[in-house]
Amino acid sequence: MKDSNIEVLAQLAEAWKEEIVEHIGQAVAAGQPMGVRAVETEIRERLRALGAQVLGLVLSGVEGTPAATQPCACGGTLQYQRRRTAEVVSVFGPVPYRRGYYAGCACGQGQAPIDERFGLQPGAVTAGLAELLALTGIELSFAGGAEWLEKFLLFRVSETTVREETERFGALQAEVDEQQCRVGQSEDDLQALQRREPPTCPRLYGSLDAAKVRIEPRKSGEKAAPEREAWRDLKLGCWFEAEPVRPRQRSTRQRAKVERDQPALRATAIEYFTDIAPAETFGQLLWGTGCQRQAERVAELIFVCDGAPWIWNLVQRYYPTAVQIVDWYHAADCLKRVALSAFSAEPQRATWLEHTLDQLWAGEVLDVIAACQAVASCSDEARRAVGYFTENQHRMRYAHFRAHAYFIGSGTVESACKQIVAHRLKRSGAQWQLAGATQTAKARAAWLSGSWDALARQRDALPLAA
Repeated sequence: MKDSNIEVLAQLAEAWKEEIVEHIGQAVAAGQPMGVRAVETEIRERLRALGAQVLGLVLSGVEGTPAATQPCACGGTLQYQRRRTAEVVSVFGPVPYRRGYYAGCACGQGQAPIDERFGLQPGAVTAGLAELLALTGIELSFAGGAEWLEKFLLFRVSETTVREETERFGALQAEVDEQQCRVGQSEDDLQALQRREPPTCPRLYGSLDAAKVRIEPRKSGEKAAPEREAWRDLKLGCWFEAEPVRPRQRSTRQRAKVERDQPALRATAIEYFTDIAPAETFGQLLWGTGCQRQAERVAELIFVCDGAPWIWNLVQRYYPTAVQIVDWYHAADCLKRVALSAFSAEPQRATWLEHTLDQLWAGEVLDVIAACQAVASCSDEARRAVGYFTENQHRMRYAHFRAHAYFIGSGTVESACKQIVAHRLKRSGAQWQLAGATQTAKARAAWLSGSWDALARQRDALPLAA
């Protein structure tokens, strides 16, 4: 920073100091408490006001001398009219500014070039504020987020605006998803992807899951029905790589895994995708996002998921050569349910469960099936387990998978269910319309995937009225 600028700031700080000290003195003389918090708030408010003033001056002065004419979008010509005042809502609060306005085209439309250049719309939030609103909306309830923001921004933004900007970011992510799906269906685009440098990671993992979201019906007939709410499956997927965890960094759980001849791994380069859609539609997103990660070109592609049929149907359809692994913890939990159902005596139950878990861990699935068949006559859980293990036995070769140092748990996608659905969409009292739930989930998935900045850049030219 230039010395002249530092000197100006020092003079401004000195003037502020004198005013604030005088203000404190007056408050104390009047018997009002004045602590550090009040002083900090006073300084923040002054900085906010200064920021609003500077932004207004920048927007008013950046245009320079207006040109006499401007081309109109319709192909005609616009004539300069005058400088008109407008106001936007920024991170500093409401900001008035003046800019050249053009009209007079036969189409009847007017234009303010500065508004188009900076993506501004009178009465709207700026792109900088929009990003803060959306970040709040993917973390907190819209009402709670508005209250929380007020403490930081020192001015009020409506709950509706927080919701709209959050959903707008989700809509932008939906456009990205749609584009990836189109690429996945285009032969030319797929060939262009094939010409990229080959992937450097030797292994790529994929995982899919679903979680229930409560959707509030909006049609009058649905509201009058006994069941006013519907639970929908929010489908989630993720792509990720894996790296070993160093011995000194291992958690207690990871050390226990190593003791059981299981590699201590952690997920890296995670990318999430999500939608409330039929499995067939979600499969297109699975394929489109996989094309971007060059899933077809990696040396080893591995899917770790639970046993839901819709999941493995999609994996088999789009990635038939991938290694398929049923999440160990789901499989083990199935045996625990069988033991509880089939045995009333605790010692017998514990012995059976320990033995079958050891068989499952060793990949001896046929022995596990036989153990479930032996108690199927007295247990519905056992009868269901026979079908479950029979259908997925090739996905339960756990000794083989451990020997190859594969992940055998689907914790990465289950974490997404917790972070996106449980943390945000299932907040107490939350009621969603289908579009709002989908867009909020997509926006949060973008944040968790590290692709938020790309959405923020897209938002720059997309104003939304406050």
